[in-house]
Amino acid sequence: MTLKRPDGRKFDETRKIEAKINVIKRADGSAFFSFGKSKAIAAVYGPKQVIPKHKENPQKALLRCNYDMTPFSVTERKRPGPSRRSKEISHEITKALEPALLLEQFPNTVIDVFIQIIEADASTRCAAVNAAALALAAAGIPMKELVSSVSIGKLDKDLVVDVNKDEEDFTVSKGGKEIKAATDVATAFLSRSEKVSLLHMDGDLTSEELKKALELAKKSCEKISKVQEKTLKEI
Repeated sequence: MTLKRPDGRKFDETRKIEAKINVIKRADGSAFFSFGKSKAIAAVYGPKQVIPKHKENPQKALLRCNYDMTPFSVTERKRPGPSRRSKEISHEITKALEPALLLEQFPNTVIDVFIQIIEADASTRCAAVNAAALALAAAGIPMKELVSSVSIGKLDKDLVVDVNKDEEDFTVSKGGKEIKAATDVATAFLSRSEKVSLLHMDGDLTSEELKKALELAKKSCEKISKVQEKTLKEI
């Protein structure tokens, strides 16, 4: 059985993408990125002095990413401040971006990246990675390549690109009960080396399905990278 997506998109189609740079005046670099109603703003500050000083690394700059969702970004108002989930995603974003950056050029310094989700409709960590990569490039941080991110979902037996909230909450009827049946895989790829820098899965996939999911993600990230490159040429 082949399902139709709730919003009518093709299985390999992302939602409408919008990207902008230099959206925050006082940041060293900033960017906006959205997949449909999932909207992220990222601001970069640095390289700058590390506080506290004992966290300095004489070999390279420290990259600190801080991801959070504004209280008004979701239907049910979110409690202000970081949560365990936001801290985990902050760590994942940091690890996704680090391989693309020439951090060794700035020893004993820190680069702070603050990311706010101002509207959420699933796939927010992917929108956040894309916004952060753009903001770092806009700030003039030397990069070997861009980082592009997209989610892949499994609805029943179908793999789809760029999961929205309806798809994230997809259920099937089993034994008279509605059971959540969606799998969501967040991915990120480096634009030149084509290496995977983020892979986070909620749900279950077979090894063959995961291989197909990564193939889908790679093709989508190539398109997203072109959008990022075009946006950066506006500097």
